[in-house]
Amino acid sequence: QVQLVESGGGLAQPGGSLKLSCAASGFTFSNYAMGWARQTPGKGLEWVAGIYADGSDTYYKNTVKGRFTISRDNARNTLYLQMNSLKPEDTALYFCGKDSIPRGEYVPTTSPEYGNWGQGTQVTVSS
Repeated sequence: QVQLVESGGGLAQPGGSLKLSCAASGFTFSNYAMGWARQTPGKGLEWVAGIYADGSDTYYKNTVKGRFTISRDNARNTLYLQMNSLKPEDTALYFCGKDSIPRGEYVPTTSPEYGNWGQGTQVTVSS
């Protein structure tokens, strides 16, 4: 079955960096667009970034554009999120997600379009 396992979260200072990873298994990783979303207590899942199945294009929520970079290694079935210039408002539980269907040049930009999510990794930005 589909498994998505996030890692790399932790505590960072404002202005600092963290790199999240997501190990995928149970499906043909290179056929699916992937994305990252985050959630804070009492709020819904907020889509943050997405990447084409072949990695040729990326999309970002405006509030993270220029600070976060999504990438993927299809040979290693792994998704990444490099987060720089972190802010306290980036504090959240971060999830990686798999598109609900395999498709070409498209990236879901809303969390309901994703078919599977991992268990999440906590990111805390605080001095």
